[in-house]
Amino acid sequence: MSASSDLKTLVPYLRRFARALTGTQVRGDACVVAALETLMAGKTPDIPARIALYRLLLHEVNSRTADAVTSSEQLLAQVEPVQRNLSALTPIARQAFLLVAMEEFTLEDAALVLEISADEVNALIEKASQDIARQIATDVVIIEDEPLIALDLELLLQSLGHHVVRVARTQRQAIDAILQTRPGLVLADIQLADGSSGLDAVNEILRTLQVPVIFVTAYPERLLTGTKPEPTFLVRKPYHRDALKAVISQALFFDVRSAHAS
Repeated sequence: MSASSDLKTLVPYLRRFARALTGTQVRGDACVVAALETLMAGKTPDIPARIALYRLLLHEVNSRTADAVTSSEQLLAQVEPVQRNLSALTPIARQAFLLVAMEEFTLEDAALVLEISADEVNALIEKASQDIARQIATDVVIIEDEPLIALDLELLLQSLGHHVVRVARTQRQAIDAILQTRPGLVLADIQLADGSSGLDAVNEILRTLQVPVIFVTAYPERLLTGTKPEPTFLVRKPYHRDALKAVISQALFFDVRSAHAS
């Protein structure tokens, strides 16, 4: 690492990542310390420092996981629900998903960390996203005025194990649907059939109910204005089904993490 300040900036993220992989902060921190010691000893490949450090951390996590003697029943009793969901994935799929979804690596950089191809990373993330979505199955409200798009979204959500409880086509219908059903996820368009706004509906709902929202819209510029708050999850129409599946899993994954962190 070029400077100690850079290292200090990375450490909190490394600790978060290691905890998500190992299930506890104690085991995660032990891996982080070992990775940092290796880095400071100069035993790193000729790649960007952040990528090298995460690669070293994964080497530590993988080696310690292979040597672990704790039974799966004991481990599952110790970790939080979101980590139990992640534990159902294969180790490399879990690592790929978290590198991209939580640590915000590009596919190419995640491939360097994992020492596989970008195509392989993409396939792992797709599989992990589907598995996570099934494990965090929830009720969903769709705010969409185009019947064919609404049907496609409903079929996509059902394929992930979710239950669409209502499809709303106007702002008023959306507000009523969400307040009545209190879903675990909302998929929302912006421009609705009667000229009303899905964005206005969501903003009104979020004043009284905390729920993850994914905007699926042909008008992203109406959301990405540079002013706050802006949506965390945004998918442009026409959407790719696999990409939308991954975003659904990320939205639910981070919502569960937030609930257990608060």
